[in-house]
Amino acid sequence: MVKESTRAKGKLGEDAAIKYLMANNYLIIERNYKNRLGEIDLIARDGDTIVFIEVKSRSTLHYGNPEAAVDLRKQNKIIRVALSYINEKKCSDHPCRFDVVSIYGNKLEVIKNAFEIQERFLW
Repeated sequence: MVKESTRAKGKLGEDAAIKYLMANNYLIIERNYKNRLGEIDLIARDGDTIVFIEVKSRSTLHYGNPEAAVDLRKQNKIIRVALSYINEKKCSDHPCRFDVVSIYGNKLEVIKNAFEIQERFLW
């Protein structure tokens, strides 16, 4: 079970990410989208592109940069949920990408195209 303080920190990070993204013309369409396969922190539109966004924040760099937590296993899970979302919402005609918002202290960085769908996911 996730500690309440961890959950609260995650929400603060997501709030900061939303504020930044909206100021940079992203349209937030989902927050904490969940289905049977998992969860995606934010789903947004950047122009015509659907953007699946993982938000990672850290108070210390003892375990590395926040974006380092979005390892291959986490990427694969996000991709599976995203493909399910695209199928559910019938929006396969829109381009999509995967961004990571990395937050450490007062520094917020958006890593666009942080990872891509590998061929093995295309069915």
